[in-house]
Amino acid sequence: MYTDREYMELALNLAKTAKGKTNPNPLVGAVLVKDGVIVGTGLHRKAGEPHAEVHAFNMAGDYAKGATLYVTLEPCSHYGKTPPCVDLVKNSGVERVVVATLDPNPKVSGRGVQILRDAGIEVEVGLLEKEARKLNERFFHNMLTNRPFVTLKYAMTLDGKIATYTGHSKWISGENSRLQVHQLRDEMDAILVGIGTVLKDNPFLTTRLPDRQGKNPVRVILDSRLQIPLDANVLNDEAKTIIVTTTEADPKKIVELEKNNVTLIYCSKNEQGICLEEMLDQLYKFGITDILVEGGGEVNASFIRAGLVNKFIIYIAPKLLGGRRSISPVAGEDLETMDLAAKVEFDSFERIGEDLCIIAYPKQGEHHG
Repeated sequence: MYTDREYMELALNLAKTAKGKTNPNPLVGAVLVKDGVIVGTGLHRKAGEPHAEVHAFNMAGDYAKGATLYVTLEPCSHYGKTPPCVDLVKNSGVERVVVATLDPNPKVSGRGVQILRDAGIEVEVGLLEKEARKLNERFFHNMLTNRPFVTLKYAMTLDGKIATYTGHSKWISGENSRLQVHQLRDEMDAILVGIGTVLKDNPFLTTRLPDRQGKNPVRVILDSRLQIPLDANVLNDEAKTIIVTTTEADPKKIVELEKNNVTLIYCSKNEQGICLEEMLDQLYKFGITDILVEGGGEVNASFIRAGLVNKFIIYIAPKLLGGRRSISPVAGEDLETMDLAAKVEFDSFERIGEDLCIIAYPKQGEHHG
């Protein structure tokens, strides 16, 4: 006989397989078990499509009566593009529901569970809650802040350099790491760089996967003075492009860019440049729920100083570059003492080919603005 924990692990693994496809909705997996036999499984595959519970109940049919439902997120209790799952669960005949975590949406949190309990169904909450919340870290952040979840990613040498003094950086990391970055892009709504990266590298910022057609994220370019050349690769039609600028931008250039199907967002300026909080608020209204920041040192520093990074993904290559003028991943203003450093917590690390990949999060309670 499997344990509750193992059934919930299966539900979480099912949910994971749709990463990047369900935005703005959460990732959800469901497993129905009766007399020690799995009679139904389901996951939310894509926004607008049926939720995980619907698939699981469709598979189980009459076997749902008297079964236990394991679900990674509290069944929804409100009408969205689909009817509320809590009614389906309530009327299904299940005897017990095990929920990993409550819905973070303050409007619905706990309501689904209460409806089921009021209907006489036994409900347990909190099994593998930490794992379930991490799986939906983007969704939780969206619900609580109305802003996109920001992941800052860079590759550096073992001595902390992202380019030589000439700006040459191809390639710091190995092929396996670069492939993983394209898989990351495939999961994200948007990818962001500063104008410096566009002028120096002229990147495409698209997703290139060897085995399938990936999803191209929306390209977001920070460009307060609209220096972008009209023949830049990020202005091609492969993916949508948003340029974030200020009201000081040249009106003639604005007209030219709008002819190229580019969307312009106007933000105010602060000491660091474009007001990033304002930009995130606007991007969220455009339906962007998560952003991969692949900027240079100045862009990285401005996000860190503003306390706007939610997650760090750092690739470390087995190379030592040295040099007094080599470029480091976080630039910005010089700090006088070590206690002013932004503090992070390491979450995990793994070997990707010859490189190391570290995942870290800002230390709770820290704000580096």
